[in-house]
Amino acid sequence: MLYHAYELQRSWLNSASAWASIGAEMLSNPSLPMGYMGLGPVAASALDVFAHATATYGKPAWNIEAIEVDGEPDPVVESTVLNRPFGDLKEFYRSGLSDDAPRLLVVAPMSGHFATLLRGTVERMLQNYRVFVTDWADAKTVPLREGEFDLDDYIDYVIGFLEHIGQDQSDGRAHVMAVCQPSVPVFAATACMNRDDHPCTPRTLTMMGGPIDTRCSPTTVNDLAMDRPIEWFRHNVIATVPMQYRGSGRQVYPGFMQLAGFMSMNLGNHMQSHYEMFKHLTAGDDASAQATKDFYDEYRSVADMTAEFYLQTVQEVFQDHAIPNGTFMHRGHRVDLGDITETALLAIEGERDDISGLGQTRAALELTPSLDASKKRYFMAEGAGHYGIFNGSRWRDKIAPVVEEFIAAHG
Repeated sequence: MLYHAYELQRSWLNSASAWASIGAEMLSNPSLPMGYMGLGPVAASALDVFAHATATYGKPAWNIEAIEVDGEPDPVVESTVLNRPFGDLKEFYRSGLSDDAPRLLVVAPMSGHFATLLRGTVERMLQNYRVFVTDWADAKTVPLREGEFDLDDYIDYVIGFLEHIGQDQSDGRAHVMAVCQPSVPVFAATACMNRDDHPCTPRTLTMMGGPIDTRCSPTTVNDLAMDRPIEWFRHNVIATVPMQYRGSGRQVYPGFMQLAGFMSMNLGNHMQSHYEMFKHLTAGDDASAQATKDFYDEYRSVADMTAEFYLQTVQEVFQDHAIPNGTFMHRGHRVDLGDITETALLAIEGERDDISGLGQTRAALELTPSLDASKKRYFMAEGAGHYGIFNGSRWRDKIAPVVEEFIAAHG
């Protein structure tokens, strides 16, 4: 019933959004006098904000057509190099980059948002790397015949992607960047590949705002996961995909619930952002209003996760603390972080991260006793929140250079 209630509400809001958009256009039409007098401009701005806030958002396009290099635009080519049911492997490369440029796999979070949330991350790293990205599928679009997808499968996908990246290279070892949630499964995959002396074992692993040990500086997200037993999550937040989607009948953790949770954590800030958008529109500052719209277009585009992946993540990562306790399993075998001896590790955290608290990612460096200290580095980004460590000016100017320096030192 949960998903059906959401779909009913969504259909109502879509109609309201459409009418509000029409009203805003009429009130701001230069051929109509009401757009220049009285409450016309104010009403048009209010309707525009409402229309935008209640619209439905699908999967965004990457839209990386070119990046600026040395003051000149360099065209970027986007391609899907590997297609799998629960996620594709995307490659972005620019014409001015040499064929032997280092390869970087950016592992996007499977946590409600699409991989396009990392558009700014990809654009910045394209300056010096051939960039590959895990483009995870929306679970409601994956037919039941494709089976389940859990943490074991996630790890297998990461290893498979690294194998594909390195298959045609004399040296098959790429660099990996895990943003937030994937830090745990990518950390485990790295341990497995080091243990097996895998030829595609990553040279470096950068973990950014990842929940390696959520006992360090627990946040509201961590507290929520700890306050309730796993059965509560199974019975209260898991829904069945309705008939109109390709994944009909699949059990999922809906993206709209994840979004509601994130929005409620900083509701005051989100309301203030929309109020500022309203003021910009009323003052005719369309550029500033559009910047806010662009952010929320991406932020409100959400995807479902398979129930088994979500529930296993809650239990293993947030409740049992399996990684720091040394009990994390992959395909029936315990993952020993002591096996990591080759892959250099960089842990990055944001000073104001309210999702993965300070110390949670840094813990990875303490959990790898067999890795030489010269292959470990920690960086705390002053003033950065969770999204600021991989997007925006702090990411571009302060954090990305640290990543590049680390990769160069261990490449």
